[in-house]
Amino acid sequence: MLDTAMRAIAEPRRRAILNLINTVELPAGEIASHFDVTRPAISQHLRILVDAELVTVRREATKLLYRTRPEGLAELRAYLEGFWSDSLELLKSAAEAEQRRADANSAE
Repeated sequence: MLDTAMRAIAEPRRRAILNLINTVELPAGEIASHFDVTRPAISQHLRILVDAELVTVRREATKLLYRTRPEGLAELRAYLEGFWSDSLELLKSAAEAEQRRADANSAE
């Protein structure tokens, strides 16, 4: 599912949709009104986000309401945070090595 989610968010408009529905449920028509593409195009983007389990869809009468799915984003976030942690560890090691060199030079 991680690969599917990464492919889904690779498209900038899908990321914009995720931002738009992050804290509120919206119908496809209202989501589409924020973009300069057709409603069918937005519906296709929403279908990809739903299939990637990044968005939930709920029927209310005749409307379909969309909202981001935090659980779906959790795996993606954990994967990306792994890179951040590794980078911080490398930065820490480099800073400590630099400090040891500076300490050695000042002791001379």
